[in-house]
Amino acid sequence: MESTDSSSASHQQPHLPPGFRFHPTDEELVVHFLKKKSISGPLPVTIIAEIDLYKFDPWELSEKANFGEQEWYFFSPRER
Repeated sequence: MESTDSSSASHQQPHLPPGFRFHPTDEELVVHFLKKKSISGPLPVTIIAEIDLYKFDPWELSEKANFGEQEWYFFSPRER
């Protein structure tokens, strides 16, 4: 069985069921991930990597993603 994940083997992969696809709606991202992250609450799964997007070139982002093949999600501090 082929993995649908393109991230490197050095990343700790979350335990997810076979065939799992991460396609959250905007509301799901805000309510279940961003809101909980902002109050330091527990996240449902650690599928969204936390990196400083301003320190990487776009072609380096696939290596930084915890999960995903063509779409990646990141938590990143806001630059002021």
